[in-house]
Amino acid sequence: MTGFASLARETDTVVVSVTARSVNHRYLDIQIRAPRILQALESKIRELVQLRLARGRVDLAIDLEFKCRPAVSVNVDDELMKALVDAANRPDVSDAVVGKWEVGDLLRFPQLVTVSESPRQADEITHGEQEVACIVEEAVVAVDEMRLKEGEFLQSDLSERITILSGLVKNIEQSASESDDSLRERLTERVGELAPDLGADGAVVAQEVVRFVARSDIHEELTRLHAHIKHWGGLVEDTAPCGRKLDFLLQEMNREVNTIGSKAMGSETSKLIVSAKSELEKLREQVQNVE
Repeated sequence: MTGFASLARETDTVVVSVTARSVNHRYLDIQIRAPRILQALESKIRELVQLRLARGRVDLAIDLEFKCRPAVSVNVDDELMKALVDAANRPDVSDAVVGKWEVGDLLRFPQLVTVSESPRQADEITHGEQEVACIVEEAVVAVDEMRLKEGEFLQSDLSERITILSGLVKNIEQSASESDDSLRERLTERVGELAPDLGADGAVVAQEVVRFVARSDIHEELTRLHAHIKHWGGLVEDTAPCGRKLDFLLQEMNREVNTIGSKAMGSETSKLIVSAKSELEKLREQVQNVE
């Protein structure tokens, strides 16, 4: 399921912004983009996401700005400075230079002067991390709430389709039963017509008719289908994540329907099986969005 949230917070010392996106994915895949100073907080951020979400690709973009700039230190390479001054005073160099050397001329040399920021105080970093953790948690909650709203629509659609499938299974059961009775009558009648020519024992012929009809029996497959549909109802009513279980259950239902299609006879039964396969495919597509 999909979700989105974009939140920002400003305190006396920091400005924090978090953008969270969630899209469908087979497993829980958390991607975090954050400043290097928050690297130690990454494991906690992942825990916050895992507490609310169990499936999907979650992208978190985190930005942290400190209002107070850190102290800046300027370092001059004294040895390099001395070497440059000595070189500038050499006759062959001074004669080739027009005018006097200025400080700006020396600063053009790389690595002569380095400017670096002093590390931030530990309490300042801790405060920033706390603010980031709070707003990440709020963003994940907002994403989860959006996913729950989408889940309500998905549940309604899945419930409607599983009801249609259940009705089709009942119709297949009734149609197949009628087809078996009709097939048994036709076979018995035809065998009765051919029996005098075949010279076969009537009891043996009747037994073969029963065996032929038994090979097209779909009672076991229908029983398992009814059980799967009942199991489906229990899963969707539970509050625990069930997307993978529903996906597996649909695979089992599809296997049973395919077996029924290879056994059952009659044009009406075949039409019902095609409709059942169509509903299973629609259910399978929607289940990919379920956590």
